[in-house]
Parts: sequence; structure tokens; C-alpha cells
Amino acid sequence: MTEHRTVPELMEENDVVDLLIRQHALIRDMFDEVEKASGAERGEAFQRLVRMLAVHETAEEEIVHPYARRKLEGGDAVVDDRLAEEHEAKKLLMEMDKAGPEDSRFMTNLAVLRASVLAHARSEERYEFTQLRARTSPTERRAMAAGLKAAEAMAPTHPHPGVESATKNLLIGTPVAMMDRVRDAIRNAMGKDG
Repeated sequence: MTEHRTVPELMEENDVVDLLIRQHALIRDMFDEVEKASGAERGEAFQRLVRMLAVHETAEEEIVHPYARRKLEGGDAVVDDRLAEEHEAKKLLMEMDKAGPEDSRFMTNLAVLRASVLAHARSEERYEFTQLRARTSPTERRAMAAGLKAAEAMAPTHPHPGVESATKNLLIGTPVAMMDRVRDAIRNAMGKDG
């Protein structure tokens, strides 16, 4: 994987919808990497996937979904449906993380997780992103993309030079702990109270 593909602030997309769709493609590729890897490499590839999902979903929850609730027709229902999908995937992700890639059910669970995450991404693209593009200005989408990149940069999916210790601290623990740390980092960066 090349550096620019996995470092949000280096992704070229300046429209939040384009950026999120690009990240969905990256997540699909990361599932492929976990499937094809073996031994210790599988565990490392899975941890990269867990981190990417934690950062991506939490940034969507904190930046994109609140905007969608306000701007989209039926925004509350659209976002609530996406959050319900995310909840199911998070439960399975936590079970998989706890059991580890050596678990006899890992590949079966990975296939279920992949189907769930990719169905969720398609629903976001169809029901949320299409309306978001139609009901927001290019300036609003650029601002959301900048916010998303800044938030994700606070919780990178792999160590950046010079911040390895902060990254390790942020990304240690269960998927839920990672999501909590990402959420805290985003709220601190945006000046929101928890």
C-alpha cells in the first residue's frame, strides 16, 4: 500500500463525498489483504483494518452524520439506519478482535464482517451521500472533507514519523477503546465538549 492511500490528510479528494467513497474502496482493499495474508501477517493486516474502520466510522459519526441529520430529507431516519448497521458490524469486530486471527471461525467471521461493512458502505453511498451531494454546496462539502481529514489525521491508521508513541497510545486496545480515543481526539480538535 502506498503512503498517500492510507493517510487521510494526503488524500487528494476535497469533496467529503468523494473522500468517503475513496475510503470505502480502501476498506474493500484492506479486507482483501486480510483474506490473502497468513500467520502473523494476517494479524497485522487485520489490525490495520480495525484501525481504519475505527477512524473512518467514528469520523463519519462525529462530522458527517450530524450534518446529514440537519440537511437531508428524513435525515434522522437515514442516519439512524446507518448507525444500526454500524452497531452490528462493531459487535462482530469486537468478537473477532477478542478471539484473534488464530480462531477457527476467523475467516468465516471475516466474510460476514466484510459483507456487513460493504453493504453498509453501499447504503451510505446510496441513501446518505447522494442526498448530501444534492443538498449541500461544494463549499460545505469541502469544509466537511477538511474536517474529516483533520480528525482522521489526529488518529492515523499507522504511525506517522515523529508521532509513533502518540499513535501507539491511541491505537492500543479493543476496537471500542480505539473508537473512544478517536471520538475524543475529534471532539478536542473541533472544540466540542464530550
